[in-house]
Formats: sequence, structure tokens, C-alpha cells
Amino acid sequence: MKKRTFDVVVICLAAVVWVPVVLMAALAVLVLSGRPIYYRSRRWVGPGTAIEMVKLRVMVPNANKVVAPVEAGRFLNTPPDSPLYTPIGRVLDRLGLNEIPQFVHVLRGEMSIVGARPLTDVVRDALTDQHGDIDTRWETPAGLTGLPQLIGRHDIDDHQRLVLESAYSMRTARDASIRLDFKILLFTVLITFGLKQPMTFEGALALAQPRPRRRRVHTPDLAQPLYGAAAPEADVA
Repeated sequence: MKKRTFDVVVICLAAVVWVPVVLMAALAVLVLSGRPIYYRSRRWVGPGTAIEMVKLRVMVPNANKVVAPVEAGRFLNTPPDSPLYTPIGRVLDRLGLNEIPQFVHVLRGEMSIVGARPLTDVVRDALTDQHGDIDTRWETPAGLTGLPQLIGRHDIDDHQRLVLESAYSMRTARDASIRLDFKILLFTVLITFGLKQPMTFEGALALAQPRPRRRRVHTPDLAQPLYGAAAPEADVA
């Protein structure tokens, strides 16, 4: 419940920023790249749950029909220098602005701000063939960003990505942390705009580890007798 509350509060408070940004980015796509402005794709956001997800279009029309090279990984991250990107799309993708329309899915409760990335049918099938059951990453809703984004989508392989997303999902399902989600969101923004260095795999994985609980040390009140201590003898006149 507190994760859902965090999502709604953050999106509503930040609307004064992200709504104008999306409108300006959509206008830029229309003027510089033409229609369609938005890209819609069926994505898996949980076990047995798929939605039609919307993004700003950053590639040429029908780019999804082009087969990605195997070295791109099963998540099919298109290389940043790919000719499939439009000039304005390359900028929007670099800044992550094409993902912002997914806030609508978060408000509907279909996704979260932080979580495992949604998967297309093709990518989901390919990952399952290679890594077996990947539904452990769906303990919590799919998200716009997560631990892999703190490293860089081109600096992490599929296995590492699944490990990170599963670690976050299991940690959050057991004990949702607003502090953790806020930290991941903040780091994502700082890294995207070059204000913070990307993290290592080990560093990102460490964020998902539960914080050690502090043991409360009982300090006895020296003014009171300790349990088992003999009571002082009465002063007999």
C-alpha cells in the first residue's frame, strides 16, 4: 500500500514538471519526425498480465519489425547509434523522456515507478527459453526504472539484469521501502543527466539488501535496583 501511495504522490506532485515536458516532447516528435507521435506495444507487466503500453515514438515507423542483432541481448536494447532512431528520438531516448507517458499506467495501477521493466512477447519468450522461469521478477508490479538503470542498459547482460530485478522484487514484496524507491528514482535522474556516475553491478545489488536492524541496547536505570540485586538493608536505629 505504501508503495502505491508513493507512486501516486510523486507523480501528482511532479505533474507541474512532467506534463509540460511530455507536451513539448510530443510536439517535437510531430514537427521533426511526423506521425505517429506515440508508440504502442503489448507488454507483460506481471504473471499473466499484459497491457498496451504507450511511449513517445523515438524510432522510424515499424521499427519493431526489424530483427535486432543477437549481441544486443535478449532484452533487445537497440544500440544508441542504430539508424532506427530518428534524430529527435535519439535525444528523447538518451534523456528517458520517451518513457514519461507511462506515468498514465502507474496512475491506473498497472505499473509502478520502480520495478522490473515490462517485456514484449518476443523478449519474454526468449528469456524464458534461455533462463527458465523468470516470473520471480514479478513479485511486484513492472516499473519505469529500477536497479539495472543505475548501471546502464548497455553495460549489463541479461542474467545480471534478471538478478537485479528479482532481488528488488523479492525485497519489496517482503518489506516495501519508500526510502529505497526514492533513492532509485533520484539516482536514475542524476545518472541520466550526468550528475552522478553509473553504479557497478555489485553496488546496485547491495541497494536491494535489507538494512540491518539495529539492536536496541537496554541501558539500566542506575537509580533503580537491578533485577536480582539484593535490597539495601534497613537502617536500624
